[in-house]
Amino acid sequence: MKTYIDTKKIRRRSLLSNVMSVGGLLTLLASVILPLFIPSLTNLSFALMIAGLGVSMVGIYFANRWVRKPRPEEQLNKALKSLSDSCHLYHYPDLPCDHILLTPSSVMILETVGFGGVFSYQKGKWKEQMTIGRALRWIVEEHLGNPIRAVHGAEGYLRDQLEKLEIPTEKFTIKSMIVFTHPAVELEVQGSPIPVVKVEKLRKQITINQKKIDDDLYLRMDEYFKDLTQKI
Repeated sequence: MKTYIDTKKIRRRSLLSNVMSVGGLLTLLASVILPLFIPSLTNLSFALMIAGLGVSMVGIYFANRWVRKPRPEEQLNKALKSLSDSCHLYHYPDLPCDHILLTPSSVMILETVGFGGVFSYQKGKWKEQMTIGRALRWIVEEHLGNPIRAVHGAEGYLRDQLEKLEIPTEKFTIKSMIVFTHPAVELEVQGSPIPVVKVEKLRKQITINQKKIDDDLYLRMDEYFKDLTQKI
């Protein structure tokens, strides 16, 4: 398998998370020290405390997503490393999805969920079992939301973009899959319109023995996804 990744996007967001985390902590420190030297600025110190707390929390939120390892692309690469070189995995293209897998027979959108917990999907609704630890981290971690709706939106956008490039999407399959990457996750899924798997089960869901995409279409999509991922 060949992989392509927008490293600039990762560096920018990692830097942003570090700057915000450190900047927020320094602002909190200033809010404590300032009134010790200038008592008349007590009101300002309170405002700095609120601002510093907010900025540092946003920084931690981004750090959980872009700094903490293993990151989603690393786990996907590991799970799919046995695929042939005709399969290309693009990380963080300029699209409303973070990961796209191009195989000789299909295009697959991989929507990743990177935090642990107990999740269920029944009758069209997602539920998360709340624990004390999860509740304490609620502000600084991502939320589940509705990944099925998110991936359907990304799929529709991708179809529109390919049609604009005169790439006929009716000649190949566009699939979607939700992948939970955290090792401490439990799933109970019933009636999901698209596959929902743990990352260690992902490889079994990738089949390439279907009708092949025409070589011309395959190469055009490969160039399109690479251009969106490896921007100069």
